Amino acid sequence: MNGSSYSLSIKRPSFLCSFIFIFLFSHSSPSQMEFLTLICTASLVAGGGLYWFIWVLGSAEVKGKRAVQLSGGSIDKEKVQDNYKQYWSFFRRPKEIETAEKVPAFVDTFYNLVTDIYEWGWGQSFHFSPSLPGKSHREATRIHEEMAVDLLGVKAGDRILDAGCGVGGPMRAIAAHSKANVVGITINEYQVKRARMHNKKAGLDSLCEVVCGNFLQMPFADDSFDGVYSIEATCHAPKLEEVYKEIYRVLKPGSLYVSYEWVTTELYQPENPEHVEIIHGIERGDALPGLRSYKDIAQVAKKVGFEVVQEKDLAKPPSNPWWTRLKMGRIAYWRNHILVTILAFLGIAPKGTVDVHEMLFVTADYLSKGGEKGIFSPMHMILCRKPEE
Repeated sequence: MNGSSYSLSIKRPSFLCSFIFIFLFSHSSPSQMEFLTLICTASLVAGGGLYWFIWVLGSAEVKGKRAVQLSGGSIDKEKVQDNYKQYWSFFRRPKEIETAEKVPAFVDTFYNLVTDIYEWGWGQSFHFSPSLPGKSHREATRIHEEMAVDLLGVKAGDRILDAGCGVGGPMRAIAAHSKANVVGITINEYQVKRARMHNKKAGLDSLCEVVCGNFLQMPFADDSFDGVYSIEATCHAPKLEEVYKEIYRVLKPGSLYVSYEWVTTELYQPENPEHVEIIHGIERGDALPGLRSYKDIAQVAKKVGFEVVQEKDLAKPPSNPWWTRLKMGRIAYWRNHILVTILAFLGIAPKGTVDVHEMLFVTADYLSKGGEKGIFSPMHMILCRKPEE
């Protein structure tokens, strides 16, 4: 709804309301007038508050999405709740999650359900970053993304791949910083549309290209990229070896690949029921076939042919905790949850959006616990080189 259409929509109701109030006041006793004044004032305050709460809350420029625009991505509005139930059915039949051919549809369903909520409540970069003193979350996120491309050592005009680009927040930061040509791939068609829209709005569509596809079977030629990065994306692959092998194929010999991986750390104890519950909670709420151990990452990279240049958990000290952003957002969650409930009740948001939002809040709690206990990291960094032929 643009500004001009909104202004037109309120002129007649405002005139009618004014006429009714004048008529009532002119035919009322002093005590009745006081009561009407109170009612009118309360109505104006309540109406203004409701307008702010639903239409104004959350800047679209920062969030990327307004609350009244929440949808189910590519899913029809009437089918969002059914798809949410379908998503949870994967966990009731765990063998389906382990079956590679089932995972793409599983992940695609997840991102149809959560993409708008992520953009609205978190921003356009669907990942974490270490907190930086004196820096906003948005600035810390940008610096974290720029570090990835700096590690690749690419130059302006090089062609690099974002494997699992989402709606393209990292892509735009990296393209603006490096002046490289960035090609992003995501399995979700709705995210492709969102990313292209954001790229054009940011004036970066000449540097950024987005493709819909599976990073396990990419539509790119062998040896066609000067660098590749993935930021908290390959955790969705049923087998890490499969996505690393495909990235190895499209990367030019001598070029670098950097990934920020979701892993369990050396503090994770598989015999500890609390630890297991936390990790399973993260997996269920983030469409993960299964979290990998930090020990597996370098082994897989070497197995497909990479040389491991550097490996480091960016979540560990002296980095400031990445999960504080989740804890600080608890009040915002309850405010947003009330808003989502109102929108769903009014029929503005799809039925099922409340369930999805609640799922993400529960998952945020598991993520916070995993970070506090040190058993989970979302930014285990590995830098690899494809050997020269």
